[in-house]
Amino acid sequence: MNVQLKKGIVEVCILASLKNQPSYGYKIITDISEIIEISESTLYPILRRLEANNMLETFNKDFNGRTRKYYRITRLGLERIDDFISEWRDMERVCKFIMGR
Repeated sequence: MNVQLKKGIVEVCILASLKNQPSYGYKIITDISEIIEISESTLYPILRRLEANNMLETFNKDFNGRTRKYYRITRLGLERIDDFISEWRDMERVCKFIMGR
């Protein structure tokens, strides 16, 4: 798969994993690894970039005597998912044309 395309898909998968509730890094990896392969070394730079672009916000929460960093999707993150779906539908039409259907 094209590297840039995969990068965009991974970002949207991360955002989608946070649509229903906030989560933390390891859980995000577990949730989306069923769909697309991702490692910690890939996840955390993307999380930082999404946060810098105001698509995610973070908060800390105590868990078993340790502080765990959680990520929550923002309005801009939800809009990014909607934009991706719209772009994907456009690509589906192009694919169908290319394939002669």
